[in-house]
Formats: sequence, C-alpha cells, structure tokens
Amino acid sequence: MTSPQTLSEAARREVAMWAADCAEHVLSLFEAEAPTDDRPREAIARARAFGRGDLDAAGEIRRRFVAVRAASAVSSPAAAAAARAAAQAAAVPHMGAHALGAAAYAAKAAGLAAPDHPQAVHDEVTWQLGQMTARTRAALRLLPPLGEDPAGPLGAGLLASGVLASVIREIQAELAPS
Repeated sequence: MTSPQTLSEAARREVAMWAADCAEHVLSLFEAEAPTDDRPREAIARARAFGRGDLDAAGEIRRRFVAVRAASAVSSPAAAAAARAAAQAAAVPHMGAHALGAAAYAAKAAGLAAPDHPQAVHDEVTWQLGQMTARTRAALRLLPPLGEDPAGPLGAGLLASGVLASVIREIQAELAPS
C-alpha cells in the first residue's frame, strides 16, 4: 500500500511544475554564492520535465538526491535552503508531498535572505499561492495535513518543525475548503 503522500502520477506531474516555480523563485540566493554549481538549476529543470511528461518517475526517483548535496557546497543558510528547495522539487516524482517541502524551503530561504523583513516568509508564501493553478490546488488538497500520516515527508521529519512546518501549515490552511 502506498502512502497518501505519494499522490497519483498525474497529480505528481501537476505539483512538480509548481514546486519547480517555488524553488526557482529563490534560486538566485544559491547561484549568487555558487555560480558554477548547476545542480539545483538542473534539479528544477528535471522537475519541470517530469511535470511535462518528458521524464519518467523511476529515473527521477534515482536522481532525487543530487541537488541536496549542493546545500553543503555553500555557507549561507539562505543559499543552502534554496538548494534544498530545488532538491525537494526534484523529489516530487517520488512523492507528491515533496512539493510542499519545496515551497517550505523556498520560503525559509526568502526569510533567511531578508532578516530585517519579518514578513519575508509570509510574502513568499503569498507569492507561491498565487502561482497555483486550480489543478495544482486540487492535487495538493489530496495530501494529508502535516503530521497526520507518518509515511512520508509530511510525517515527523524535518518538514514537521520550525519555519518549514509553519509554511506548510499556512499553505494547507489556505487550501482547505472554506
């Protein structure tokens, strides 16, 4: 039995595009520090290619850890969070819940890059919500609330605490039916 965090392949393809948008929005934070390291940019491109149907899930599942290694190549927390956003986007073919991870790390990167702007994380989430299509919203609504299902990234791992958890909860609250 698969986790409800996996989503169908069609739903994963849909949310991969949004996750790529979220990661790319903060990619410059990584590239400013490591301009010759193309791992995060390539991860975002692969997430988009998967979303278009140009790549299969199996191949991308094997490659999902490449971009996360780029986080250790930079020293600023904002740049590392931007690399992790790209890695989460690249992991969407494995499990759709990683799309929320991409958004959370992107918002964290934005906040870390603007310590004098307390609204930076919220502003990034607002931007992210504005990038969602109706189909993306519908797919993300299929995910269980953060912490409800332990079998995946929305379980008790890194995404379930701190600013990452706050971002995911904010997004999921906005997706909830009114």
